[in-house]
Amino acid sequence: MGASSAATKKVFGLLTTPEAGLPYTLGAMAEQQQTPAIMIGAGQIVTQNVASEVAEKTAGVKYPMVYVYCEGLTNSLKEKFRTFSGQAHMAVEARISHEHMERLAGDLQLFASAATEVLDKSRGDWGEGMFYTGGYKVEFGAVKRGGKNFIQTVKIAFDVEVSY
Repeated sequence: MGASSAATKKVFGLLTTPEAGLPYTLGAMAEQQQTPAIMIGAGQIVTQNVASEVAEKTAGVKYPMVYVYCEGLTNSLKEKFRTFSGQAHMAVEARISHEHMERLAGDLQLFASAATEVLDKSRGDWGEGMFYTGGYKVEFGAVKRGGKNFIQTVKIAFDVEVSY
């Protein structure tokens, strides 16, 4: 298995873990903030990098959706005699859709907080030659037409150290 697919599989596993993953963390945070819970099922977290327009036209998308993918690799050969030693540049992108634009911002903030909390709790050795040191970049997209009327995205980008 290549570095990109191995890292994607590992991040997907972290996000879908029953007692510490994204659905659990979203529920706990919503309860703590006394806001309506955002329900997200297993089929709503996928390992794809697909534009929202394409996803809506080709598959029955049920929002919210979370996409996990590798944006690229850097093989810096930090460790001699390894095939690959460098970074997998990962992304977790959540897409929220509502009939009313006002609900998007709050839900998107909750998703960003929950995803970064899952990452914060996952710092360290992930096994299989992968290590997450922490750190990420959060980017909020502009509101666009799509989905149920309006759609907005948040993307959390981070690096995973990979060596094999």
